[in-house]
Amino acid sequence: MKIGLDIMGGDYAPKAAVLGAIEACKTLSAGQKLVLIGDRDIAVTILQENNFSPDNFEFVHTTEVITMGEHPTKAIVQKPDSSIAVGFKMLKENSIQAFSSAGNTGAMLVGAMFSVKTIPGVIRPAMTTIVPKLKGGLGIILDVGANADCKPDMLVQFGVLGSLLAESVYNIPNPRIALMNIGEEEEKGNLLAQATYPLMRDSKLFNFVGNIEGRDLFEDNNDVVVCDGFTGNVILKLAESFYVITLKKRLKDEFFDRFNYEQYGGSPILGVNAPVVVGHGISSPEAIKNMVLLSKNMIETNLIDKIKQAFQ
Repeated sequence: MKIGLDIMGGDYAPKAAVLGAIEACKTLSAGQKLVLIGDRDIAVTILQENNFSPDNFEFVHTTEVITMGEHPTKAIVQKPDSSIAVGFKMLKENSIQAFSSAGNTGAMLVGAMFSVKTIPGVIRPAMTTIVPKLKGGLGIILDVGANADCKPDMLVQFGVLGSLLAESVYNIPNPRIALMNIGEEEEKGNLLAQATYPLMRDSKLFNFVGNIEGRDLFEDNNDVVVCDGFTGNVILKLAESFYVITLKKRLKDEFFDRFNYEQYGGSPILGVNAPVVVGHGISSPEAIKNMVLLSKNMIETNLIDKIKQAFQ
C-alpha cells in the first residue's frame, strides 16, 4: 500500500506536512509506505533536522505549487508539475492507492474529477466532515462545500455515500440518515428539501429517519446528515468556531474539545474512483497525521469498491 501526501499544500507547508508524515509513518504497518510529493530537498532537510531517516519514505520531486488563491481548473492545467497535479497523475496510474493534501480544495476537487474521475452513476462527488455527538461518538454531515447548488437526486446519492462511509470507516451499523431542514414535518423546507424528502423516504439504499433541524445535529437521533454544500459549509464553519471560542474564553469542556478539526484529519471526497482526502488549510502536524490515517482506512475498508457496487 502506497499513500500519497502533498507536502506543499497548506498554510504551514511543507514543515507541518513533513512533521505530520513523520508521526503517521510511526503508526504504519510493514508494507505500508508514505510517498511524499513536493520539494524533495526541503523535505529531506526537515527530516534530518528532526533526526528521522528519509529512507522511511519514498519521494517524488515536484517544482511547482498550486497556492490557495489560484483558480482550480487553470492551476491544474497550467502547473502540470505541481504537487497536486503530480499526485493525481500517480493516483490515476495506481502508483499510489490514496492521495491527500491540505492545499487548494478546489484544485483537489477538480484534480480528482479530471484524473481518477467520478464513479459511474454518481452525479457529483461530495465532501464530508465529522460531527461530535453530545453522548459520545460521532456523526457525519455531507455535502460541506463541493456543491453549493444541488438537485434532489444528488442529495439522495449523498445519503448513499454517507451511509457507506459511516458503516465502513466509522463502524456505525445501519446508519440513520437524516435530511437537514427547518422543521421535522415532511412538507417543511425550501423547494429542494420538499422535493428530496419523498425520494429519500422511498429509497431502499439507506435507513432514512426523516427531517432534522439544526438543533438536532449533535443529538443521538441521527448518524449521517444530508444537505446541499452551501448549507453544509455554513454549518461546518460555525461548528469549527465553537472550539476556537472555548480556547479564547479559556473554557475546558470534553464535548467542545472534540470540535478540534485536528482529530479528524480531513474531508474525504466521496464518489470518485480512489480515496482522496482534503485537509484544512491550517492543518497542523497532528491533522496531517490523521489525514494520512484516514486515507489508509479508506483503502483498508475497500470503501471505493463498496460505493461502486452501490451505484451499479
